Amino acid sequence: MGNNFLKWILTLCMFYSVSGEGCSLILKPSRVVVGFGEPVSVSCEATRPVRVLGWESVISAAHTQRDLSVRWKVDSLIDWIEEPICYGVFFTAPRQCEEKLNLVLYKTPDSVSIRPMNHTGPMVEGKEYQLLCEVQNIAPVQYLTLRWYKGQTEVYNHSFSDLTSSSPVQVSSILMVTPTKAENGAQYRCVAELELGPEGPQPPPTVTSEPLNASVYFPPMFLSPEPEVLDLIVGAEITLNCTATGNPTPVYSWQSSSPIQERMEDEAALTSPSLLPGTYTCTASNTLEKKSKQFIVKAKTKGV
Repeated sequence: MGNNFLKWILTLCMFYSVSGEGCSLILKPSRVVVGFGEPVSVSCEATRPVRVLGWESVISAAHTQRDLSVRWKVDSLIDWIEEPICYGVFFTAPRQCEEKLNLVLYKTPDSVSIRPMNHTGPMVEGKEYQLLCEVQNIAPVQYLTLRWYKGQTEVYNHSFSDLTSSSPVQVSSILMVTPTKAENGAQYRCVAELELGPEGPQPPPTVTSEPLNASVYFPPMFLSPEPEVLDLIVGAEITLNCTATGNPTPVYSWQSSSPIQERMEDEAALTSPSLLPGTYTCTASNTLEKKSKQFIVKAKTKGV
């Protein structure tokens, strides 16, 4: 008889319940943020005499016909579709009432990884590339923000507030980059952050990818690209400095109307007391480009 009566009461709740301000039920707390597999406990209290007070729940239903409060408790919450509802059947109008618990069950991602899309090897200065950040098994995705960092600077963030899945999903984000030579050796990271509100853990839980080290190829560039005119004093040492930056590291070659010692032909700088007047052309080259620079050496008499 008791069980049949309770079933009849629950049926009435389904069709005639009210909620919100007109409801005489208070949930403490009203919003709960729980990590996957963690315990949870919430109290439902009636503010006036009640005939039946209880919780509708997939895994932990409870009710009372004596008390003004009833507790919903789970030792390890792992049900992604759980939506606990506290209901009350009262002696006076409104006779049926319910309050749904604002429950957030979250899970940090299994992994966060970053890689180039449709490309392998070094990047080339001035070209556009895509970097892909992938996040595996995170929930709920609508609270996720993916933050992209270059070094210690955040360069982009991607939120997923338009998605509504409560169970774990896989998501990704793309960062467009056009590298410069200054970014050779820069580190990119992707950080998955679950911003679960004031009821959630503080600071918000984060998982960070392994860094992606950017290797940027760029053509040779001379420290001083303009032609140079140098005075040569007989017996004095003179230096022709053709040093250039570049990635891959430039290799050098020299051409001149005057003889150059063979061992110096592939050096970035010529330093010798035996250089003769004339025009010297240095070429710095790597896999991207060749650049040349001229040195004009003029004879000068001491004291003049």
